[in-house]
Amino acid sequence: MAPRCWPWWHWSAWRRTRPPPVGSTPSFLQQFSTQEQPPQICVVGSGPAGFYTAQHLLKHHPRAHVDIYEKQLVPFGLVRFGVAPDHPEVKNVINTFTQTARSDRCAFHGNVVVGRDVAVSELQAAYHAVVLSYGAEDHQGLEIPGEELPGVFSARAFVGWYNGLPEDRELAPDLSCDTAVILGQGNVALDVARILLTPPEHLEKTDITEAALGVLRQSRVKTVWIVGRRGPLQVAFTIKELREMIQLPGTRPMLDPADFLGLQDRIKGEGPWPGPLAHQGGDGLGLRGLGGAFWGRGLRSRDRSEMFSLPTEAPRQRKRLTELLLWTATEEPGVEEAARRVLASRTWGLRFFRSPQQVLASPDGRRVAGIRLAVTRLEGVGEAARAVPTGDAEDLPCGLVLSSVGYKSRPIDPSVPFDPKRGVIPNTEGRVVDVPGLYCSGWVKRGPTGVIATTMTDSFLTGQMLLQDLKAGLLPSGPRPGYAAIEALLSSRGVRPVSFADWEKLDAEEVSRGKGAGKPREKLLDPQEMLRLLGR
Repeated sequence: MAPRCWPWWHWSAWRRTRPPPVGSTPSFLQQFSTQEQPPQICVVGSGPAGFYTAQHLLKHHPRAHVDIYEKQLVPFGLVRFGVAPDHPEVKNVINTFTQTARSDRCAFHGNVVVGRDVAVSELQAAYHAVVLSYGAEDHQGLEIPGEELPGVFSARAFVGWYNGLPEDRELAPDLSCDTAVILGQGNVALDVARILLTPPEHLEKTDITEAALGVLRQSRVKTVWIVGRRGPLQVAFTIKELREMIQLPGTRPMLDPADFLGLQDRIKGEGPWPGPLAHQGGDGLGLRGLGGAFWGRGLRSRDRSEMFSLPTEAPRQRKRLTELLLWTATEEPGVEEAARRVLASRTWGLRFFRSPQQVLASPDGRRVAGIRLAVTRLEGVGEAARAVPTGDAEDLPCGLVLSSVGYKSRPIDPSVPFDPKRGVIPNTEGRVVDVPGLYCSGWVKRGPTGVIATTMTDSFLTGQMLLQDLKAGLLPSGPRPGYAAIEALLSSRGVRPVSFADWEKLDAEEVSRGKGAGKPREKLLDPQEMLRLLGR
């Protein structure tokens, strides 16, 4: 079906629109006439971005109807498949999303792949507006030799595996090695490290899949290195995630005090945060208790003078995070903590100023045996500092490599503009550039950054822009068929969508299966089994 064209759309007017002043939402709501046609709005993606966008639209327009399309059979996206199983409090947002989905002005249609089962242009013809909120389901590749070796996985796939993402259920990582290396120093990297090192009995009452728990029970991984191209001031994880790692039962941290030389006096308040700071001294990169040979050539003392570039002022959160890193690296633990560390059977560490150069194969070439890391130094200041190679390198033995260097979105449909370099849909405040009536929210709008609260704010803004355009007459007037037209198309193509009521049946089954083991649920992994349970 060809998309309809509405000649009264003027892009110049579209671009001039601006959000209403702060605090004006209540009067904005009252401006919609009860005589106008109920706007039919389509949201693609049922993760946080999709549900928050739908929530805003339903709350601030008294007659809007929102259909949410999802390629999985089940809703909630990253909340279900991305949030770590030992963070159940983060998943409580599902309760809010469920209330939205149960609204008589909202409908969930799972098992529908937009771009394959139905084109975006067909959605545009059926709805007054379409919002793309399908997230970032791909990962950034390492693009180095050896990346294809068995034993190298993306953190995205590993997280999907232990969280029950159907497409990753057959991942079967081999955890028979002693050492794992995680490339990247964001929250996902720390999530993966924590799951690898957490005593399995501490995960038994979570919603981790039984299959993943079985593999973790047999794991021989004792050491996890979390590697970053830049330094302590540029780590992307939060202080909450770092505290969890430091306090993880049965483990002890290994941080090199030399990585923090020059920061100690400043972070303790004995002086302002300076500009580029020269290190003095430094005895190589060997950690206490580890031989220098383990570290390869490391950095020469003179290279350390170029290692740090500090901002003139550090944000409070960054300062607190650096303080905790510094304390962990340099302070002697108290008696109780020291005793705990002595008994720890597993270790984790942060390796700074290292960039992956090559994954090294075992002698038979059949799996990963290590990784070659280029030693780096920083150019620039603060979080914008760039890692550049020094010419030195070191080899780190390991049997498992997990790449956590970033997620990225995929283009969904040839008709939708896409920036492959940034991995986003080009947009202005959520309005897709040069495509009136098409919007985006969440990671596909701004890139894979921030937490769920960030996505909430972002999605509310997109919803606000859509409603503003609706009020300004920039969206088509007159009735639109909405799901009635799409349902007919899907039926003719043999696609059978799953409703929210269907999901609630699957939800009840998962809860029932988990009850016997004292778990909140045992996730269903096989889409075919889900369909059978629904009588399909």
